[in-house]
Amino acid sequence: MSYEEKRAWIYAAIAVGLPVVYFATVLGQVGSVADVDQIAYVRPLLWAIGAAIVLNIVLSIVATIASPEDRDRTDERDTSINRYGEYVAGIVLGAGMVVPFALTLAQAPHFWIAQGMYLAFVLSALTSAVIKIRAYRRGL
Repeated sequence: MSYEEKRAWIYAAIAVGLPVVYFATVLGQVGSVADVDQIAYVRPLLWAIGAAIVLNIVLSIVATIASPEDRDRTDERDTSINRYGEYVAGIVLGAGMVVPFALTLAQAPHFWIAQGMYLAFVLSALTSAVIKIRAYRRGL
């Protein structure tokens, strides 16, 4: 397994794990409050984003330490796979941002707009990782 494929697996694990914890924590409160404006979502959202960044960095460093000889071995295939994964993820992000945009135009509570934006980013990250892993396993 190449270094770039390991990084795609790390990215996928983070893109699944942290949002599941975040959404379970925050959306679990929706039924217990009268108004979603009472839910304190900003701090958990910032923690989820920060944790994703830190975990990605730390686990990438661990992957580098585990196999330092693979780190600098990238070729045209790695570049093409990365480019394709990011391209498709960009399309998913653009399409996903339609929902929070529509919520904004409908003057929905900020809570739902923020959840829609975070979900769009999560789906984009997950799409990128899945596309890259699939490309490494089956080809472009």
